[in-house]
Amino acid sequence: MSDTDEIPEVEGLAVRTYFVRNRNALIARADFTDLYVDYYLHLAQYQMRPEPAMDTMLKDAVAAVTLHSASKPWNEIAAWTIHFEDPLLNLFVTGNNPASTVTGNLFEQDVKCAGKNLFYSDLVQGSDQPRRSVVDFEGKDVFAAVEVFCRQSEQRPTRYFHLEDDDFVMITAQPDCDLEWFESLDVEKMKRIDQEETLRLLETRHYRWECGCNQERIMEVLAATMRMDPDALFDGGEMIRVGCPRCGAKHKITRESLEAYVATHKKRETI
Repeated sequence: MSDTDEIPEVEGLAVRTYFVRNRNALIARADFTDLYVDYYLHLAQYQMRPEPAMDTMLKDAVAAVTLHSASKPWNEIAAWTIHFEDPLLNLFVTGNNPASTVTGNLFEQDVKCAGKNLFYSDLVQGSDQPRRSVVDFEGKDVFAAVEVFCRQSEQRPTRYFHLEDDDFVMITAQPDCDLEWFESLDVEKMKRIDQEETLRLLETRHYRWECGCNQERIMEVLAATMRMDPDALFDGGEMIRVGCPRCGAKHKITRESLEAYVATHKKRETI
């Protein structure tokens, strides 16, 4: 899929979106190599070693939410939790358009059986209230799960293709789409689509791997428990390690620092 437009030198993964003329479909495409490098650097920093199969599932979910986000309004934040029964696993990924960031995490411990695979989508657009959608799906394929969500919850047929290496593409049917053509697409046809169809570049967006979690945000979450039962929180120790639920980053929180945080914010609340 080529064009003569130069991508500006902006930090982060470049995602191009195109309109397929005469077919009424939208394409989003990106090579995720650089973003996956940042993901693996993140894993190394916090000494996280997911099993290869689950690692691939999380990477697929990150690719899916990134391409999905690139096709959505600039003020939209999407967060997906994808629950699998076999293997028993939760994947969490989020795409933040205002911040141009994506991140994710996987959960293998303390995952409850639900009796079926479930896809949870939480959506925030601008200052609107969050909206949640839940659909069930079959199988172990992440992209197939997202496609079910898009068709059932968003009423918008969507398909994902892994072309080669870390190159992924999403195509979404727009109003009056040629659905017979849409459903006939496969990997080989997607590789040649710029030769066989007329594409118009809509825009290029950039995303980077970033959660935004830090010690202050973690302490904000722990503050209520600290006020009620600090001994239970620290279990007699002077330091705890807290994992960020969004990206898995491990934060060291000392009792002294959390006490100071609680004291400071209590004073601010009374001013």
